Amino acid sequence: MARQPRIVGIGGTQRPRSSTELLVSSVLDICASHGAHVELFGGERLAALPHFDPYQPERTEGEKELVEAVRRADGIVIASPSYHGGVSGLIKNAIDLLEDLREDERPYFDGRPVGLLVSAAGWQAGGVTLAALRGIIHAMRGWPTPMGIAINSIEQKPFAEDGSVSDPQIAAQFDAMAKQLAIGCVGLSRMD
Repeated sequence: MARQPRIVGIGGTQRPRSSTELLVSSVLDICASHGAHVELFGGERLAALPHFDPYQPERTEGEKELVEAVRRADGIVIASPSYHGGVSGLIKNAIDLLEDLREDERPYFDGRPVGLLVSAAGWQAGGVTLAALRGIIHAMRGWPTPMGIAINSIEQKPFAEDGSVSDPQIAAQFDAMAKQLAIGCVGLSRMD
């Protein structure tokens, strides 16, 4: 019997219930509905992290929690808003903190699928940010899932007022990403 995969989500902004946090939460919800253990590091938890300092070996409890969660993860989901065509500082700071995994037997995102999502106020910004995230994940030895999702928040309204997914095409994309994460996770070959 395969063990329960662990999938960690990183994403959000300092605004509660941001579209970016709803993106990552939606994919995690699908993963959880298929038996995965999920943990979200949303905007509030990310905003509490101090600026990453590679020369400061002391870590806060929040920093330790994030590093340890990713260390144990079989798959990761990262969602960033596109700020001026790039990854937000909040998300980049969290990713930079994962430098603490460099000496691990499985460094950084080594051998793990990483689902990537972007929320942007336009198509160009979304595509550029998604490509930047893919480059970061490759540099950190991760495998970006084939399904990468960029949402144009000006033209698309993927969520209802209660935060549920209201667009069936976007829901299908979330489902495809969740399946790709599951297939890439250790000990799990398929999610039905």
